[in-house]
Order: sequence, then C-alpha cells, then structure tokens
Amino acid sequence: MDTFVVLDSPVGRLTLTCGEGCITGLHFGETPRGERAETALSREAARQLAEYFAGTRRDFDLPLKPEGTPFQRAVWEALRTIPYGQTRSYADIAAQVGNPKGCRAVGMANHRNPIAILIPCHRVVGKNGALTGYAGGLDVKEKLLSLEKEH
Repeated sequence: MDTFVVLDSPVGRLTLTCGEGCITGLHFGETPRGERAETALSREAARQLAEYFAGTRRDFDLPLKPEGTPFQRAVWEALRTIPYGQTRSYADIAAQVGNPKGCRAVGMANHRNPIAILIPCHRVVGKNGALTGYAGGLDVKEKLLSLEKEH
C-alpha cells in the first residue's frame, strides 16, 4: 500500500506518495492516496525538495516509479534529461522520443505526469517559448521556471 505525506512549499501544498521503495506521485494540493505515514524516503524527498526551492539543488537523487503507458514513460524519461534552468518545446520532446509529429501526444503525457517537479514537465513550453498548460497552474509553472533561472 502506498503511503503519503503532505508538504508545504513555495508553490502551495504538495502530496508526495511512496510505494515499494519509490516515489510514485507528487501532486499539487492535498490529494491523499493510501495511508498517511512519514518514511525515510518521504523525509529524503522533502529534504531534496526544500533544497530545490531554496535554489541549492538542481538534480534530484530519488527512486521514481511513475505508472503510465510505455509512451508516457518514454516522454517522462525525456523530461528528466532537460537541464535545470532550461526549457524544451513539445516538438523537441516528440523528436527525442522518436515521434516527431507527436507534439499533442507529448502534451497529453505531460498532463498525466504523476510526479510533478521531480519529473520536470514545467520545463516544456510551446514552440515559440510561450507557457502552456500545467497541472499546478501557469502561475506555478512560471514560478518554477523563474526559480530555476535565478539560480
């Protein structure tokens, strides 16, 4: 059974879920899934997230286990290659996963990303650099990108 904790962050409350020794979710708001329980993994994730928000961490070193289709998982893995402080377009990610015409499919995979921030879908922007949809809201996406650009 998954466990969860609710964390306060500069972008609002986040719900972190863990299962089988891995992070299985990081969602905006208070969205309980499983049993509320702090674990060594959730404490480490909270520590790394705090460092990220403080601008002292650029990469996360946590075991992730996102549930999704093979295509979604390929997109999420591609997102993890986007360097801190940089962005890529949906077209860039589509080409990276071998589906150059799959911009919309990449957008849908981003929308279904179960582990926000740690799998940085906030780093994906429109082809012209415009901010597009984000599960936490465009204001949160802008705040995350600004935080990364500042550091």
